[in-house]
Amino acid sequence: MKFTYEQKVEIYNRWKYKYESITYLSKEYKSNHENVRYMIYLADRHGIEILRHGKNRYYSKEFKKEAIDRVLIGNENILDVSLDLGIPGLNTLRQWVKNYVNNGYNVIEKKRGRHGKKEKSKDNRRIISGEREITSTEPETYYRERILKKIGRLSNGARKARVEEIATAVTELRHELKCSLEFILETINSNPKLPHITRSTYYYTISKEDKDKKNEELMEEIRNIFNEHKQRYGYRRITLELKRRGHECNHKAVKRLMSKLYLYGKTPRAKYKSYKGDMNGTVKNLLLDKNIDEVKHKTYYDCNFSTTTVNEKWTTDVSEFHIASGKLYFSPILDIHTHEIISYSISKHPNFQQTLDMLDKAFSVYPNLKGLIFHSDQGWQYQMQQYHKILKEHGIRQSMSRKGNCLDNCVMENFFGKMKNEMFYGHEFEFKTLDQLQKAMEEYIDYYNNKRIQSRLKGLTPCEARNQALSLKQ
Repeated sequence: MKFTYEQKVEIYNRWKYKYESITYLSKEYKSNHENVRYMIYLADRHGIEILRHGKNRYYSKEFKKEAIDRVLIGNENILDVSLDLGIPGLNTLRQWVKNYVNNGYNVIEKKRGRHGKKEKSKDNRRIISGEREITSTEPETYYRERILKKIGRLSNGARKARVEEIATAVTELRHELKCSLEFILETINSNPKLPHITRSTYYYTISKEDKDKKNEELMEEIRNIFNEHKQRYGYRRITLELKRRGHECNHKAVKRLMSKLYLYGKTPRAKYKSYKGDMNGTVKNLLLDKNIDEVKHKTYYDCNFSTTTVNEKWTTDVSEFHIASGKLYFSPILDIHTHEIISYSISKHPNFQQTLDMLDKAFSVYPNLKGLIFHSDQGWQYQMQQYHKILKEHGIRQSMSRKGNCLDNCVMENFFGKMKNEMFYGHEFEFKTLDQLQKAMEEYIDYYNNKRIQSRLKGLTPCEARNQALSLKQ
C-alpha cells in the first residue's frame, strides 16, 4: 500500500507522540511491517521532510558505488546503510546490489526520461521465475551468502530460533531475492550449523492464524490504559484495571499481549544497599523466639515484636531518597510499641556522624533507657566499636537481624515504604533542590507523629499513644 505524505506524517506522529507500536500501525494501515518501520526510522533520523521525496529520484553512479561498497566490502547491514544515507525506498539498495552483481560488478546508472523495456536475460528470467537451477554462479553465491547470513542471525543468541521466526525470515528472503522456496530451503538445510525447516513445516507455520486476532479490541484497551497512566502500569495493574472496566481476562494473557505490543511498565530504581553482614551474625538477635517442633524434630525462630509499654524495644535503619539534585539519607529511630519516630537524622552522606547525631537527639529526650532492646540490621554503622560502647554506657541491649533477612527488621522497613509512598514516590520531580526534599521529609515526620492516626493504635496518633502509655505507667 502506497501512502500519501499526510498519511506518512500521521503514522510517524502516532508512533512518536502517542507511543503506538509499529505492529499496531502496520495492521491498521494494512501495510507491511518492515515498510512502516523503515519509514518511521527514516523520518526519526533525517526529519519528517524526507518523506516527501519519492522512491524514484535520481542517484549518481558515485553515490550508488559508495553505498554498494559499504555493503559488500564493509559488511554493513543494508538497512543501516539505507537509513544512514537517507534512501527513501526500503528495497532500493537491495536492488542496486543485485544489479551490481548481475552486471559483472558494474554500477548501473538509471538514465533520466522515458526508455523502452529491455528483455530480461535468460539467467535473470530463471532466477526471478523461481527455478531451482541457477546457471550464473555469481548471483547464486550472493544469494546463498545472503540466506545464510539472515538465518544465522536468528540463532546467534543463547536460545534456539523458533519455527515462526525461521518461517518469517524465509518469507522475507523470497520477497527480497525473488528465489524459489526450494533453493532457499536447500541452502538452509545443507548447513549443519543452522536451524533446519522442511517445506511442509514452512507452509503449515505461515498458514496458522494469529491467535490474538480476536483480541484486537482488548489490545486497544490495554494500549489506552498504558498511555493513560503514562507507562507506569505493568501487566498486573493493567489486569486489575481491565477487570474494573468489565473485561474478564487472565494476567498471563495480558502479559503476552503487552509483550506483543512492546509495552512494558516502569521498573523500580536501584535502592541503597548496605553491608550484608556476617553469616553468623556479630550480635545476637534478641527479637527471636525459639520454637521446637518435637513431632517433626525441627527448630523454628519467630520474630517477637510484642511490647507492653514504651521504650521497651526500638529499631533503626538507613534509607535513601534520590532526586535529580542528589541523594539524602534518612536515619530514624522508631519505638515498636507506639510506632513513633523518637529521633532522626538527615544527611547527604550515610556516614557514622549521622548515626551519632541520631543517638544524641534520642538520649537528650530520654536519658534513662536501661534495659531497652535496640534493634538494627547488620549495617556497618551498627558494627562500629564506638556504637557498641555508646549503647553499653546507657544500659541498652543491642540486637541485630540475621544476615539477608529483611523480616527481622520489617517494622522499620514498613515505615520506610509508608513514608515514601505517601510523600515521595510520584513527587520526585517536584523537589528541585535537596533543601526542598529535606523540608518535606521533616514536615512528614511531624505529621506522622502528631496527626496521622493508625488502626493498630485504635485511632490514636503515635504521640497520643505514647502519652497514654506513660500515664498508665505512672
